[in-house]
Amino acid sequence: MTPEQLPSPDQRPDTDVVIFDGQCGICTSQVSKLPWWDCQQKLSYLSLHDPQVIERWPDLSHDRLMQEMCIVDTHGKRHWGAAALRYLTLRLRRLWWAMPVMYFPGSMLLWRPIYRWIARNRYRLSRWLGGSTDCEGGTCSLHR
Repeated sequence: MTPEQLPSPDQRPDTDVVIFDGQCGICTSQVSKLPWWDCQQKLSYLSLHDPQVIERWPDLSHDRLMQEMCIVDTHGKRHWGAAALRYLTLRLRRLWWAMPVMYFPGSMLLWRPIYRWIARNRYRLSRWLGGSTDCEGGTCSLHR
């Protein structure tokens, strides 16, 4: 499923919104797998580059969104980076098995730096994992 095929908040108004980097190969690849995990259709999706993000949530910093994915839940609470992944283990029935690992006491001391390292290197990793020498529109070189 491509980012354009993912359900938007307009299509699913009463859902948590996953805000991700739609120009990142790793990000779009992983987010496009979420609908399978989301069997109860509790999520909708927006690329951080979509103008709707600033229209809906003007308080969200573009710089921070470039550093971490964000989930805005139905109550307006923001879940960032590794905490967003952790939140998904509670929210999505099919991810129940990951909950003990994500909620193990002190585990965020491990998950946060791993998440930050991947996020910081995502364009380079996207290029390497994708096997191509170019990223679409030169985004790899823009975000190194």
